[in-house]
Amino acid sequence: MAKKNPSNSKRSQARASWPPKPNPALKRLDKLVGTWSLTGRTFDSKVDNITGKVAIEWLPGGFFLQMRGEIRMENFEVQSLEIVGYNTAAKIFSANVYSNVDGAPAQYYWQVKGDRVTHWTKGSKYTGTFSRDGQTLSGGWRRDKGRKETGETSYDAIMTRV
Repeated sequence: MAKKNPSNSKRSQARASWPPKPNPALKRLDKLVGTWSLTGRTFDSKVDNITGKVAIEWLPGGFFLQMRGEIRMENFEVQSLEIVGYNTAAKIFSANVYSNVDGAPAQYYWQVKGDRVTHWTKGSKYTGTFSRDGQTLSGGWRRDKGRKETGETSYDAIMTRV
């Protein structure tokens, strides 16, 4: 009787799991996929003074979500690219944001549970809720407790799927 070669068994197992599959937790981000228009207002305004659009799609392979956004806040326009992935060890969605605001990537985090969306970075957090039909996401950015709310950092916004 021939002996089994352990290295052949390991190669067979590796081939059976190739190509790798995205973590099932990433499916929670599916609700975000699409093209969205955005309107909102800063705390210091009585009328909407924020407009924009965001296009969200999966990168090939399904491991990362790409968000391209253009947001105008009063007279300032922010253009950004955000790449979101899943950190299996921490069980959290982490993201890097690249924008025309700063030459360094900004670290953000996401959580999507049911119709509730949370998006945060050091110093501030967005909390929003999807409508029942999934066509709108309403919420706002707030500074962390103990930090002063300002027009540039605290605002309410509604994203509508287009």
